[in-house]
Amino acid sequence: MSKPFDMEFFLAGMLTGSHATRQRHIHQAELIQAEISEHWHRLTPWAWQKKHVDWFPEHRLNRRSEATRYYYLLTVRLLARRLQKAWVFNL
Repeated sequence: MSKPFDMEFFLAGMLTGSHATRQRHIHQAELIQAEISEHWHRLTPWAWQKKHVDWFPEHRLNRRSEATRYYYLLTVRLLARRLQKAWVFNL
């Protein structure tokens, strides 16, 4: 039996700012992870490629406001930094 991926532990060393900001990043990262896992069958961020992360805002956030897309972009950049990838993301 495998344990579910702990996104809060994965991001623990990267999170800064207020409690609300940290919680927002964790919540959004968990949502991103769940969507990628469901669509691409990649269970952990270690298995992701840039195309998997690019897919999320293009197909899941396309009808959201610019502000929402911006906050998810910040979380995606945080995930890329945690993975030590030089991925560049734009709105």
